Amino acid sequence: MAGVEEDAGMDEVQRRLMFDDECILVDEQDNVVGHESKYTCHLMEKIESLNLLHRAFSVFLFNSKHELLLQQRSATKITFPLVWTNTCCSHPLYRESELIQENFLGVRNAAQRKLLDELGIPAEDVPVDQFTPLGRMLYKAPSDGKWGEHELDYLLFIVREVKVLPNPDEVADVKYVSREQLQELIRQADAGEGGVKLSPWFRLVVDNFLMGWWEHLEKGTLEQAVDMETIHKLK
Repeated sequence: MAGVEEDAGMDEVQRRLMFDDECILVDEQDNVVGHESKYTCHLMEKIESLNLLHRAFSVFLFNSKHELLLQQRSATKITFPLVWTNTCCSHPLYRESELIQENFLGVRNAAQRKLLDELGIPAEDVPVDQFTPLGRMLYKAPSDGKWGEHELDYLLFIVREVKVLPNPDEVADVKYVSREQLQELIRQADAGEGGVKLSPWFRLVVDNFLMGWWEHLEKGTLEQAVDMETIHKLK
């Protein structure tokens, strides 16, 4: 229990989530192979020694002007605090409603749950059938040496007008951006200006998929971009 004792100074909300939430363990073909605590799934020692891989999702929520809602993760997040990222990034949990494979309903249910938890968006404002799963990617990213990510990430688009009430335990700031404004944010992150940092999974999506998908969204041809058969292994 030494490792747990060392984490006694962890923010109480994040500590509860780390030990209470059970992530879904999968293999590289996205087959469920078990479950493990969020704490264990994010320890780089366990990721490396046991090759623990868990299922995740990343939501990209756009308003009617096709501006993307970004969040800055709170300072108390265990992995990647205060980095800018897409609207909501989290994990489906090992529970019946979030393990449903048909039409990716488990992941959609999890996305709806976390949009409420993190951003105060009620479920009725983000119906599960309005999420468009576009693709899946597998990546690994250390955070600070002790913590990191090794995720099979479902990438979801949704277009809705919503009222956002961020949960300060999860989110430090939010803003909508156009494509041009996002490109400027990327430039600032690359140049190290103003302390701007982007999450590694968000940057992978930006570099590999986002701009093309965004263009499809604006043209009304998003369905042409859907590829849920391929699991993209990215670094």
